[in-house]
Amino acid sequence: MADTKRETERKFEFTRADEKRAGRAARHEVPDLTGTAAIAAVSDQGAVGLDAVYYDTPGLRLAADGLTLRRRTGGKDEGWHLKLPVSPGVRDEVTAPLGDTLPRALAALIRSRVRNTALEPQVRLVSARRVSNLLDAEGALLAELSIDAVRAERGERAVSWTEVEVELADGADAALLDAVEKTFRKGGLRVSDAPSKLARALAETGAVPQAGTPQASPGPAEGTAGAYVLSYLREQRDALIAQDPAVRRDLPDSVHQMRVATRRLRSAFKTYRKVLDRAVTDPIGEELRWLAAELGVDRDQEVLLERIRTRLGELPRNQVIGPVRGRLRVWNNSRRSDSRRRALGALDSGRYLALLDTLDAVLDTPPLLEKAAEPAGKVLPKAVLYDYERLAGRVENALALPAGGERDVALHEARKAAKRARYAAEAAVPAFGKPAKRLAKAMKSVQSLLGEHQDSVVARGALRGLGVQAAGAGESAFTWGVLHAHEEVRAEQSERELPDVWAEASDPALRAALK
Repeated sequence: MADTKRETERKFEFTRADEKRAGRAARHEVPDLTGTAAIAAVSDQGAVGLDAVYYDTPGLRLAADGLTLRRRTGGKDEGWHLKLPVSPGVRDEVTAPLGDTLPRALAALIRSRVRNTALEPQVRLVSARRVSNLLDAEGALLAELSIDAVRAERGERAVSWTEVEVELADGADAALLDAVEKTFRKGGLRVSDAPSKLARALAETGAVPQAGTPQASPGPAEGTAGAYVLSYLREQRDALIAQDPAVRRDLPDSVHQMRVATRRLRSAFKTYRKVLDRAVTDPIGEELRWLAAELGVDRDQEVLLERIRTRLGELPRNQVIGPVRGRLRVWNNSRRSDSRRRALGALDSGRYLALLDTLDAVLDTPPLLEKAAEPAGKVLPKAVLYDYERLAGRVENALALPAGGERDVALHEARKAAKRARYAAEAAVPAFGKPAKRLAKAMKSVQSLLGEHQDSVVARGALRGLGVQAAGAGESAFTWGVLHAHEEVRAEQSERELPDVWAEASDPALRAALK
């Protein structure tokens, strides 16, 4: 069993000049924070000894991505701790009970980084900690102040320092940290350059974390098409890996973001097929499609539920007849349980780990074609405009069809093409700036409208099924029919808006700016 806590903190250390002037003992003299911002009292909580062993791969892959994994004894929260970065100064700490082996729940959260590589003890940190509570006028906890005398041991090397840490209590105003920092600066402390004790220990013992695997060969020259494409692909690979633990923790929007990374990778392989050899990238694209599909079951259910729930909330009370919300809840719980199991099953599979290894390999030793060595300004626009023309053909085909099932399918195909054209333009933004950004925005407007239409098509299918279930159980199907009719109206509205949206998005000036 694992528990999660969001930790917002700031670390401080005494300035080097102060250390030289006052000697080591002075590092423990922390300014009194009473009267700083809302702090009315500082309550001494005593001292505790902490002994932590930090684990990582031989190449320090976790440290390279800002993660820390430790087994710590001593203190009120001894056990296994995994810290995941959220933003500067903010981390999610996932904890599990103390044991001799890494708990499965924590092992799963680092699998996308470590894969089948064995974890090894890297650093031991022994700290003598003095703790104080920072309280407001009512005695409520605002933050915890810790003064740590740290000894870090890595192999034959050892370093020592004193660190001061202020961690906000749940619900406390983050502005308190700024006020504390101001007081501390006057007392000879500064914000630590190291984001964590582990990072400082590694830096001061000469360890260099490595993200991914070492570059097998020199990359393409700066400014070339190959350089820009590979940079974009690495960015999406990193996003895919980073979203893995978020999906496992069932964080909001995580499945969507992970799925987007898979789609962007797959689209880039297709769009820039004259830069990278398709004989190598096509099989990877198929594996990415498999992963997106496995994740999509969970994401699609999430989106569908939110849509139906929102539409249901918009109905007048007299149009909600029968146990509608109860039936919707049972329907979702059944489908979501299956979809989440499927998504996690994919992330736990050997097939998924093999895909990540293959992505690393193709980015470390890219199958570059001749076009990769040409200037980005010559290669990338042609690739982006090709995807635009592909979209244009699909939109025109859909608009020429009469309303109905065949047109619904054609509009869905156009939506997928719009997404690919948008991703192609986004990938070109680092090279072309605003012109590529404007084209990407235009393609997104088409994608969004067509996405609204497709969501309506999917929702109507679900509503028909819910109506049938309700009728079979002897309940009224009236409300489901009303919602179905509303979705038909929304789909028709999207189709009416498409010609104008497309006319704006297909403005020749948007494309001319890329040439």
